[in-house]
Amino acid sequence: MKIIIEIYKKKIIIIISLKHMIDVMRLDGKKYWVNPHMIESMESTPDLTLTMLSGRKIIVKNSPEDLIEKIIKYRRDIGIERQEVL
Repeated sequence: MKIIIEIYKKKIIIIISLKHMIDVMRLDGKKYWVNPHMIESMESTPDLTLTMLSGRKIIVKNSPEDLIEKIIKYRRDIGIERQEVL
């Protein structure tokens, strides 16, 4: 992950590379990025609820199919095309 720190108008701005994240749409319409490795489970209730490994829950507008497609694309982009064996 690439982190760039800039100072602009006496404010510190931290820019994080989104290379290791996927975008999701919050219920309020704002784009949000999550690390797909940190998603523990997804539940459709009817909105999609992501449970992160930390226990935090994030409700998003994305469909389960859309999110799975984004995770598969992300994994291909970083060179992991099959499920790891734990």
